[in-house]
Amino acid sequence: MLLEPLTHFLTGACISRATGLNKRTLYATTTCVLAAEAADLDMVAYFGGPITGFEHHRGITHAFVGVPLVAAFVVGFMYLIWRWRRKPPDPFVARATDKIVTPDPAKTPNWGLLYGFACLAGLSHILLDFTNNYGVRPLEPFSYKWFSWDIIFIFEPLLYIFLLGGLLLPSLFALINEEIGGRRKGPKGQGGAVVALVLMVALWGLRDYQHRRAIATLEARTYHGEEPIRVSAYPYFLNPFKWYGVVECESFFEQVLVDSLTPEVDPSGASTTRFKREETPPDLAAKDSRLGHTYLDWAQYPLTEVERTSDPPGYLVRFYDLRFDYPELRRNRMTLSARVQLDEQLKVVTMFFGARQQRPDLLEPKQ
Repeated sequence: MLLEPLTHFLTGACISRATGLNKRTLYATTTCVLAAEAADLDMVAYFGGPITGFEHHRGITHAFVGVPLVAAFVVGFMYLIWRWRRKPPDPFVARATDKIVTPDPAKTPNWGLLYGFACLAGLSHILLDFTNNYGVRPLEPFSYKWFSWDIIFIFEPLLYIFLLGGLLLPSLFALINEEIGGRRKGPKGQGGAVVALVLMVALWGLRDYQHRRAIATLEARTYHGEEPIRVSAYPYFLNPFKWYGVVECESFFEQVLVDSLTPEVDPSGASTTRFKREETPPDLAAKDSRLGHTYLDWAQYPLTEVERTSDPPGYLVRFYDLRFDYPELRRNRMTLSARVQLDEQLKVVTMFFGARQQRPDLLEPKQ
C-alpha cells in the first residue's frame, strides 16, 4: 500500500509554483514534478519477482542518503532533454548584431537551483509516504527500521482537492481578472500553490490530533478482561474521525472501529477477536524463509495461518499484517499478504507475495 503517484506529482508542481521557482529557471516545474515521484523508480525491482520488489521497495531511494542521488538522476535527465532541444546559435545572425542580450532566467536552466529543489521535492516524497501506514525506512543503510505516521489513507480526496485547486484555480482567476482589466501581482499561481500546501499541512495537523485521540481511547479500556499491550489506529479516507483500531493483548488481537470525535471504541459492536496460537514447525519453517524474514521485518501485527495440502503434499503458510485487514477489505485478503508453500520435509517449494508467484529459480538468494 503506497501513496499513489498523482499526489506526489501534484505536490512537486505546487512546490515549484509556491517558491516561485518556475519564474527563476527553465524546467523548474518539470524537474520538481519528476523529482517528487522519482523515488518510486525502485519499483523496477519487481522485474526480479514480487518478493525482490517487496524487499527493495521503499528502500534506499526513499532514504535521506538516497535523496541527493535521485535528485542528480532527475537533473541529469533534464540536462539531456535540454541538450537535445537546444538549437545551436546561427553564426550569421551572431555576426549581424552587436547587441548584448540579457537572457531571461525563466528561459535558461539554472542547474544548481534545479538540483537544490529536486532534493526538496525528493524529501517531500519521503514525508508523504511517511504519513500513511505502509511506512518508510529513511535511515537506510544505517538502520532498516520502518517508520509510519498512520494518519493519511492511501487515497485521500481532500489532498486532490487542495492540490488541484491550488494549481488550476489561479489560472481561472487570472482569466477573469484579465477580462475585467485587473492587474496581476506576483508570479502567476504562486498564491494558490502556497494555500494548497498550507491546507495539506493543516489536514495533517487535524488528522494527527484525531489519531492521538483514537490511540488514547483504545488504551483507556480493557478487552475481554485483558489490558492492551500495544494499540494502533489506522486511517480511512475522507473521514478524519473514523479509524480502524488494532489492539494486542496477551492472548489475542482485537480489531475494532474507533470514532475519535465522540470518542468511542467499537460504536457499531462489530469487533473481531483473533486468538494467538502456538507456533508449529510449518510456521517456523515459513518464517525462516527469505519471504518470511522480509515480511516479518516489515509487518507490525503479523499473523500466520497453516493449511495442510495434498496437491502438492505439504503445507501452505499464509502471512497477514492486521494493520491492512480493514473490515471492508477482508473479502480480498490477497492485498499485501504472502504465502509460502512447503513440502512434507518443510522445504520451500514456492512463495507468493499478493497474487504473484516468485520465479522458481529466485526462491532463495544464491549463496
